[in-house]
Amino acid sequence: MPADLAPLIAATTQWLTRAFPAGGGPLTAALAEAQARQAVTVATWLRYPTDLDAALVVLTGPGGSARLDEVTGGHGPAAAGPADLAWRSWVDEVVASWAAHLLTAPDAAKEAVRALEGTEHGGAGPAEFRRLTEPRAHDLAATALLRHPDLLEPIARLHHTDLLDRLRLGPARAC
Repeated sequence: MPADLAPLIAATTQWLTRAFPAGGGPLTAALAEAQARQAVTVATWLRYPTDLDAALVVLTGPGGSARLDEVTGGHGPAAAGPADLAWRSWVDEVVASWAAHLLTAPDAAKEAVRALEGTEHGGAGPAEFRRLTEPRAHDLAATALLRHPDLLEPIARLHHTDLLDRLRLGPARAC
C-alpha cells in the first residue's frame, strides 16, 4: 500500500489503551494492546479501503483525539507534554469509535473482518484478527475495561451509524 497508515493505527491504538488501560502487568497489557490494534486495524482498513483514501488521510491528517478526550473525560492534549501532542494528532476519532464498537460486539467484528475482502487490504485473513473476533478467556480477562460495553458506549456511539452503513453498503461503494 503506497500510503502508510501505521502512524494512524499506532496512535489510535495508543489512545484506546491509555483511555481503557489493562491491569495486571506487562503480559496483560500486551494482550490488551494486541486486541486494540486488531480492532483499530480493521476499522482503519474499512474507513480507508483504497490506496487513494489512505493517501488522502496521510496528507491531511486524521484530526486528533480532542473530542475523544472530551467524551471520556480524559486530560487530553492540554495536560499532555509535547511528545504526547505529536501522537495525539494522529488519532482518528471515527476509527476509534468503530474500533470501540468492534471490541464490544463480536458479531460486528466478524462481519467487519469479512467486509475487508471488499477493500484493497483484502489479503488479510480471519486468523490475523482472531484475538478480536474469537477472544479466549485470557484475552477477555486482559481487556476488562477495553471490551466493557458500558464504558466504550459513548465512544462507539459517536460514529456507530457510519460503521453500520459501511458494513451494509460495503467498503468500496460507501466512499
